[in-house]
Amino acid sequence: MNKFIAQAFKVEHDFWKYLVGSLIVFSAALVGQFPLLGAVVMKVISDGGDVQSINESSMYSILDSNVFLLLALLSFAVGFIGLYLAVKFIHKQKMTAIATSRSKLDWKRIWFAFIFWGILSSGLVLVDYFYLAPEGYVYNFEMQRFIILAIIAIALVPIQTSLEEYLFRGYLMQGFGVATTDKFFPYAFLMSLITIPMFIILNIKYSIDYLQNSLLLLAVIAVGVIVFQIIKKTNGFESKSYNSLRNVCQRNWSPLLITSAIFGLLHIANPEIGKLGYSLLIYYIGTGLFLGIMTLMDEGTELALGFHAANNLFTALLVTSDWTAFQTHSILKDIAEPKLEFIDMVFPVFIMFPIILFIFSKVYKWTNWKEKLFGKIVEPPKEDYKIIG
Repeated sequence: MNKFIAQAFKVEHDFWKYLVGSLIVFSAALVGQFPLLGAVVMKVISDGGDVQSINESSMYSILDSNVFLLLALLSFAVGFIGLYLAVKFIHKQKMTAIATSRSKLDWKRIWFAFIFWGILSSGLVLVDYFYLAPEGYVYNFEMQRFIILAIIAIALVPIQTSLEEYLFRGYLMQGFGVATTDKFFPYAFLMSLITIPMFIILNIKYSIDYLQNSLLLLAVIAVGVIVFQIIKKTNGFESKSYNSLRNVCQRNWSPLLITSAIFGLLHIANPEIGKLGYSLLIYYIGTGLFLGIMTLMDEGTELALGFHAANNLFTALLVTSDWTAFQTHSILKDIAEPKLEFIDMVFPVFIMFPIILFIFSKVYKWTNWKEKLFGKIVEPPKEDYKIIG
């Protein structure tokens, strides 16, 4: 069994507590957005504009990009506080335990992944700029604004990426991992596989509003409860086929797939999706799988922490565009017409990421892939618990 997931069993691990904890993190991040929203409203009012005209796409251009970046990243810092409170007071757990199976964070791993991907990703951008498509970039460097950007990014981008890794590859990976041992997990898992894509498709096609979404959610819950009761009364949860399904779902691949899907789908509101289309979700979900596999194989989030921080930080400093989530005073500006080609998804997800996993596996001597990625999750005997701080 994967040690990283197994250590969640030694603390308060009822799944409803993970739901409450996630709500706390979400609420804290929402509170953290108040300064940004307040600044945007004040700027619109001071310019004599109409506050009702503010929408998600226009917010990026209302404030200076450095100010916007600073205020936007503050929400992740507040969200991190929410995660800390949830882990400490709801689960009686230490933050280190949702980050690694080791006794403490391995900073050598973090720095290795950070430097490795920082150099490689920056190199790919520079090759594109100097050799492959120089016409798609303009030199955007302004010393004073760049220095301010660098200070903000270096201070806060690692907090943003660390929150996402602690939450998805740590907290929720462990939470969904222990949830797989519940008798009714396969039913909930299948219902999610049906209803979540349905919600997404309906919202994309029909632009359903908040009230309609709420009513649809209540209807789905009602149907789910009715179906659950029918299966329970007919002893469907005791059937041989259901037990076989439970055996399949009670494995490490379940939390890996669930957290990767949630991670990817949460990017659906990014402006990149609006420009390039929903096919880009393949990249985001694929990135979640890549970071999740890295975490399970290394039994800790250190490599994912370093990789994610390098990816966002070097991107923020090196290249920007008018249609990305973070628009910055970076060195270069991408002015090419945004388009998503098949190779843009195939190369990173199906070629580059597997190569990086192979390199990391050789550096850190990963073995027993089948057990770590597909092994069964079983609650260890109490006497086997070892407190990890």
